[in-house]
Amino acid sequence: MLANLLIGLREGLEAALIVSILVAYLNKLGQRNTVKFVLFGVAAAVALSVGVGFLLNLIVDNAEAGTNQIIGGSTSIIAVGFVTWMIFWMNRQGRHMGSALRTKVDAAAQTSTFSLILIAFFAVIREGVETAIFLWSTTRADTSGDSPVLGAVLGLVLAAVLGYLIYRGAVKINLSIFFRFTGAFLILVAAGILAYGIAELQEMNWLPLSQTAYDLSGLVPQGSLGETLLHGTLSFNAAPSVLQVFAWVGYVAVVGTIYVRASRKK
Repeated sequence: MLANLLIGLREGLEAALIVSILVAYLNKLGQRNTVKFVLFGVAAAVALSVGVGFLLNLIVDNAEAGTNQIIGGSTSIIAVGFVTWMIFWMNRQGRHMGSALRTKVDAAAQTSTFSLILIAFFAVIREGVETAIFLWSTTRADTSGDSPVLGAVLGLVLAAVLGYLIYRGAVKINLSIFFRFTGAFLILVAAGILAYGIAELQEMNWLPLSQTAYDLSGLVPQGSLGETLLHGTLSFNAAPSVLQVFAWVGYVAVVGTIYVRASRKK
């Protein structure tokens, strides 16, 4: 639940900031009557993103035995690729987001209102689809029974509220620090999803090194508070395979090092 709450909060806030920039700039241009078209584009992007999540769930739930594991494992690994790209994109391009969006609005204002809908749609849909796929993967990996969907919904709602308060000037937060620390945590979450995807494919004998690397179930019993928290946030597995351990450690080491260096350089 905590992992999904953080994902929903981070990505929802990013989308809310995009919408705030668009609406604020249109108001500054004296084109408040066109704000509704931006909201139409946002609503369409949100609806499509939610639809992607439901479609993935429908496909996996109705797939034949074994096929659902292939789809689940493959999609989880793809989701890790999405979220990795998303973390570095935000870390690199976040500071230029406002100017880029304003340039697009200036161009759209000279063409048609439909162009504004497309700007809002494509600005939000990238975040929405990536978030839907990643949330779907974390929800499948979370078997702790602590309502991961509820966590995602709470995160998105909180993001919407924060986005509105920031837009109104009622709240000021250091967004650079917020995205930097949440990005670091998402690297750990993504590593857990990667290990989960590998486990799904290993059940189909698609990947090697499936023997158990170690077993910590004695120290962290299944169903205990510690196991529930670790599994719900990091997709913790008390008895992972050798390949899962290599993948988890390798991903955190490589991606984490690059991320720290990029953040320091920035």
